[in-house]
Amino acid sequence: MEDIDKGATGLARRIQHTIRQDVKSMHAYAIQDSRGLIKLDAMENPFRLPETLQRELGERLGHVAINRYPAQSTADVVVALSKFVELPAGCKMILGNGSDELIDMLSVACDVPGATLIAPLPGFVMYQMSAQLRGLNFVGVPLTPDFELDELAMLAAIEEHRPALTYIAYPNNPTANLFDEGIVERIVAAVGRQQGLVVFDEAYQPFSSRTWLPRLGRHEHVLVMRTLSKFGLAGVRLGYLCGAAALIDEVDKVRPPYNVSVLNAEATLFALQHADEYARQAAVLRSERARVSALLAALGGVTVFPSEANMILVRVPDSKQCFEGMKSRGVLVKHIAGLHPLLANCLRLTVGSPEENDALIQALKASL
Repeated sequence: MEDIDKGATGLARRIQHTIRQDVKSMHAYAIQDSRGLIKLDAMENPFRLPETLQRELGERLGHVAINRYPAQSTADVVVALSKFVELPAGCKMILGNGSDELIDMLSVACDVPGATLIAPLPGFVMYQMSAQLRGLNFVGVPLTPDFELDELAMLAAIEEHRPALTYIAYPNNPTANLFDEGIVERIVAAVGRQQGLVVFDEAYQPFSSRTWLPRLGRHEHVLVMRTLSKFGLAGVRLGYLCGAAALIDEVDKVRPPYNVSVLNAEATLFALQHADEYARQAAVLRSERARVSALLAALGGVTVFPSEANMILVRVPDSKQCFEGMKSRGVLVKHIAGLHPLLANCLRLTVGSPEENDALIQALKASL
C-alpha cells in the first residue's frame, strides 16, 4: 500500500510537471450513461435499418479490404457526397472523423499569431474547446434572451477582434433555432470585410428549412460543415467540409492521413445509395417534432422554443427536478441549465421514435 501511495504521489507530480495547466482546468466532454434508459439526450436518429438492408450492409462490409489504407474508398465518398449535396462549381470537399475533427483542423489551419475565433453563446462547446487547445483566442457573444443573434454585439466583436474564424451553427445547438437570415447575411459580409472566414455548421441539415451550401460559389470566405451523424450514421463518424477549392486545399494540408476508416467510408457509400430510406426517417422525425412540440406546449409550466433540428429546447419551473424525475421513469434527456445563464431551467429533448416520444411526454408530465 505504501508503494502504491508513493507511486500515486509521484504520478501527481509528473502530471503537474507535464500536463498543460489549461487542460488540467478543463472538463472532459460529458457523455451520460444511458444503459436501460430511453436515450433522448444526444440528437441521434432512433431508427435502425430494415433487416434486409442490415444483411446487405453486413455482407458488403465483409468484402472490404481492411488490410489496405482507405485512400480510394475515401476518394469515392468525396465523389458520391459531392454529387449527393450538389456541391457548387468551383468548390471542393474534405472529410473528417465527424465534425469534431473538422473543427480541430480549422483551428490548426487558421492559428496565425493572435488569431481569434468568434461564436455565439450558448453554442456547440467544441468551438471553444478547440480554440483553447490550439492556442486561438475565443470570444463568445451571448445570444438575445429569445436565442437570436445579437447583431450589434456580433458586429462590434467582429470589428474589434477581426476573427480568423466565425462559427454560425445553422440551426444552433443547443437552442435548435435558425437565426434571422438578414442578421446572418450582415455578419457574413462584416467578416468578409475583415478578411476572415465564416463556418456554417449545418449538423442538423436533414431537419432544417434552410442551408447555405448553394451560396458557396458566391461567397469565397464561407465554409459549410456537415455531419452524417444526424442523417442516421452517428456510429460511422463522418463529417464533411465544403468551400472554395483553393481554401479547402489549404485546410486539407493539416488533415491527418487516412483519417476516415475504410469501413466507415464503405458504410457511407452504402447509406448514400439508400438515401431514400434515410429521407423517409427524417420525414418521420420532422413530423414527430411538430407533434411533440404541440403536446409539450399544452403542458402547464412548459415553454417550448422553435426548432429546426431533431431536438426541442424547453424551459420548465425546475429543470433539475424534471431531469431527475424523467430519468427515474426511464427517459434520459439533456439537462443544460448549467451551460449558460440564458439556459436557466432548460432541458434539451431529442426527437425520437413515436413510441419514445410518447414515453418522453408522459415522463415529463409526471415530473413537473
